[in-house]
Amino acid sequence: QVQLVESGGGLVQAGGSLRLSCAASRNIGSINVMGWYRQAPGEQRELVATISSGGRTNYADSVKGRFTISNDNAENTVYLQMISLKPEDTAVYYCNVKGSWSARESYDSWGQGTQVTVSS
Repeated sequence: QVQLVESGGGLVQAGGSLRLSCAASRNIGSINVMGWYRQAPGEQRELVATISSGGRTNYADSVKGRFTISNDNAENTVYLQMISLKPEDTAVYYCNVKGSWSARESYDSWGQGTQVTVSS
């Protein structure tokens, strides 16, 4: 089973910055896409940003220009640099990794989540 270990969440004032990290390990095979999702209380989980193994990125409109996703393929790690944080960014942030072990076997793994709280 693929293991994802997240770090970097916390409490920050509006306008502040945080950097999230997520390292994948154990039987990861070939990673195709790494990404971050978030879920606020009472809301559905939503996409924040994704990055493909080739470096193509995708962002939610709400975070464009403020969040930057990057990865280190050698370390199987994905990062989310967040600046100009707003109270509405408050949520549990989840790392997601999609990959495959073979042409027929793929996986879609989630981290345990890390809390990001932005105070006004």
